[in-house]
Amino acid sequence: MRIAVYPGTFDPVTNGHMDILQRAVLLFDRVIVGVASDNNKQTLFSLNERQELIRYETKDMKNVEVKSFSGLTVDFAHQCEAIALIRGLRAITDFEYEFQLALMNKKLAPDIETVFLMTNGEYSFISSSSIKWAASLNGKISEFVPMNVEKALLEKYNRKV
Repeated sequence: MRIAVYPGTFDPVTNGHMDILQRAVLLFDRVIVGVASDNNKQTLFSLNERQELIRYETKDMKNVEVKSFSGLTVDFAHQCEAIALIRGLRAITDFEYEFQLALMNKKLAPDIETVFLMTNGEYSFISSSSIKWAASLNGKISEFVPMNVEKALLEKYNRKV
């Protein structure tokens, strides 16, 4: 069985993340969405909330599982018996960071490949940070995130749902 891990903070999960995941499930027998608990970022949503938002969106995807992890991503991948890490790329600026990360991961775990998937062009400018910023200012975010995520964001910022 070919297992891949799609790691990230997912604070919150966006349509761009979902685009990458929907294509990754076609390439692997099983994809585990690894929600990072320790990522040096101040998150808006708790670990449990982030997992639940993704679980809701993936409930009909039979070969997707959502788990949290801490520590090195490659250690988590080994625990999951994964052969690959899925990484999404939006723009050239993502590539430099992701390339360095992939090289480090390859040194730490030579048996795990990194698979880069380019996001669909319509999502190339979307980031969780920009969506949170727009939501905090009562901006229209419905085309950038799944409906349950939009609702959760608006509730976090005490906006009308």
